[in-house]
Amino acid sequence: MFSVDKRILNFLVIITLTFATFWWTFFIFHIPFDFKVVISVIFVRMLASVFIFNDYSLSWSKASQKSFIIKSMVYIAAFVVYMPFFYGKVRFSFLASELFLYLFSINFIMYMYYYIINKSRVIKTKSVVIYGAGRAGIKLESEFIDTQYRVKYFVDDDKIIQNRSIDGIRVISKQKLKDKIGEEKFDLLVIAMPSAKQSRIKEIYNNLSIYFKAIQVLPSLDEILEGKNFTTQLKDISVEDLLARHPQDLDKEKIVSFIKDKTILVTGAGGSIGSEICRQCEKFGAKKLILLDHSEYNLYKIAEEINNIESIPVMQSVVDKDSLNKTFESHKPDIVIHAAAYKHVPLVESNIEEGILNNIIGTKNVVDMSIIHHAQKVVLISTDKAVRPTNVMGATKRICELYAQNASSISLENSNGNGTDIVAVRFGNVLGSSGSVIPKFKSQIENGQNITVTHPDITRYFMLIPEACELVLQAGAIGTGGEIFILDMGEPIKIVDLAKKMIELSGRDDIKVEFSGLRPGEKLYEELLIDDSDAKTEYESITVAGKTEYDIVKLNQDIVELISAKDKIAKLKEIVPEFNHRVN
Repeated sequence: MFSVDKRILNFLVIITLTFATFWWTFFIFHIPFDFKVVISVIFVRMLASVFIFNDYSLSWSKASQKSFIIKSMVYIAAFVVYMPFFYGKVRFSFLASELFLYLFSINFIMYMYYYIINKSRVIKTKSVVIYGAGRAGIKLESEFIDTQYRVKYFVDDDKIIQNRSIDGIRVISKQKLKDKIGEEKFDLLVIAMPSAKQSRIKEIYNNLSIYFKAIQVLPSLDEILEGKNFTTQLKDISVEDLLARHPQDLDKEKIVSFIKDKTILVTGAGGSIGSEICRQCEKFGAKKLILLDHSEYNLYKIAEEINNIESIPVMQSVVDKDSLNKTFESHKPDIVIHAAAYKHVPLVESNIEEGILNNIIGTKNVVDMSIIHHAQKVVLISTDKAVRPTNVMGATKRICELYAQNASSISLENSNGNGTDIVAVRFGNVLGSSGSVIPKFKSQIENGQNITVTHPDITRYFMLIPEACELVLQAGAIGTGGEIFILDMGEPIKIVDLAKKMIELSGRDDIKVEFSGLRPGEKLYEELLIDDSDAKTEYESITVAGKTEYDIVKLNQDIVELISAKDKIAKLKEIVPEFNHRVN
């Protein structure tokens, strides 16, 4: 019954507006009112409404001004055709006046309905300020109409549009907003600047966070989902948003040329880095992915995600050389990305033999098999903890770097030792990886526990996982063999400041920071370079460490002796002289 009433109402509106606007136009131009003309126009508009525009099912709450303009132009164009039959000629001034009156009337009714009927459906109990008066901000304002939020102000840095208004809402400066906050209370700030740099988002947050109960942000342009309302995509600003560094020299064409149509083997495919490498390889057009991991659950998770290209899950340990050989022989990978490693410093300190076996022997096996089976390139994922290491994990990764740098001269049976470029990529902590401080801090906050930090002065480098992995692939693309690439991680972050920021973002005032003391092997700060002998690449975000020469025959012998050594710490120090083991 409601649908029938709606149709009748829509038809009555069209008939009434057509009749009224034509009557006024006839009156203005002193033309005798002619029912034949009006009836013919109404007839044409009714036919168009039914067979072209479906106006009988029109939703007035969702209709746009653009749709009414297009329809009106069609109606007038039709009238141009048959007007000479009634008046002998086309009177364009008459038609322009009728069009103006019709558009004015139809928009008046539409906006009256929109603001009186629609806005009365939701009681506005909260206030929101939108930072950014561009297209994203305007779209958000229209979507807030049907929510409990009333948009109080737009804030924009562009002085040209400040003190103007959008749909009756003033556009003000950031300073003006601060002045207003003294008079009014606002619930939510939305940063609607999807193309803004992360540093700009951070600056806005630092300036305004104390004035609002909550701050939300739109995703970046690359992350916004087409066809979905922006209000459903808003997210609470997170510590990742404040710490992330989006590299400005990301070369996706270079990555595509490196990855597209290649068979790629990723070790540690189920880990934080490995799984993101797999996603990136899928995105950049790999032909086939060989997903290798010794964890059944992690392997299952990433295998379920990769759906657009062929993927083969291989449940295997890189320490098992014979099984690894069969995998290489079966799949003949073009590129090998070696992300499998034990990375948790205290755990490796408690399990030194397993750390050495998995990290060093595992890497040696992957590199050796890549050379034997003529893979084009091997990319080793390394860490800043390999620089002047103070723990076993860092020392093992430094040996992996040495092997990667010097393996080009290796001589193995059934291999000429040529044709495989081996590079390493060194970077610091990635935000949100398993075992990192951020998930640990989040868990402590959720459980109402105080956050534990080892030392008030401890610092670390941070980068988002996707950004780190994209730069890894970019570094791999430009590598020619023997390089250790270093990713620009920006400035180091004090962990205590990170903890305090996470507490602030949580909105809780019952959680404090506690200091537990440095753990075995842990140092106050990490480095990315052993010395200053780094070289620039064509990308500012990627530099190259100076090569450390190490005879590969001796290194192989040293590794054999390390495995059988009773005092493994002493042997590690022999291979890596800068290793200064700290037991704290």
